[in-house]
Amino acid sequence: MGNNWERVLFFGKYLVPKNNIWLKRMCLLFGFILLDYFVTLVFCTTPMEEANPHLRVFMENYGILLGLTIFDFLVNLPVYLILSFNSRFISLPARLSKIVEPLVDVILAWFLAGAHFNGAASWFWAAPDLIRQMTGFGIYLFVAMLLSLKFWVK
Repeated sequence: MGNNWERVLFFGKYLVPKNNIWLKRMCLLFGFILLDYFVTLVFCTTPMEEANPHLRVFMENYGILLGLTIFDFLVNLPVYLILSFNSRFISLPARLSKIVEPLVDVILAWFLAGAHFNGAASWFWAAPDLIRQMTGFGIYLFVAMLLSLKFWVK
């Protein structure tokens, strides 16, 4: 029995980011995801109000709370796992890291802005989709730059 727990603990260490910049990036990532999650729970009274057709199917089949929870878990788990494993297994040289890390932030910002911030803001801000997405993109990048200010200065 002890051998099985050792295997679980060995694998479990890969589920937590290795260095501080990745941990901060994941906290920021899940901040946007939780914003979308809670705003949708507060404002969505029927599944038909949800604009995302894939999420709507989950909400219709499992109810609003459970459907939203399952959908968010399934959509965001691969992103979390990629970032966790990336922080453990990929060690870039400092010069290359200064290019790749901001690029990762830009890609995450656009993903989050489209997948979460745009949807969350649509419940209370009647603006065009592109405006909401660009706003979320800008907010994410601004906060990411503040969180990794030491990283940018190196």
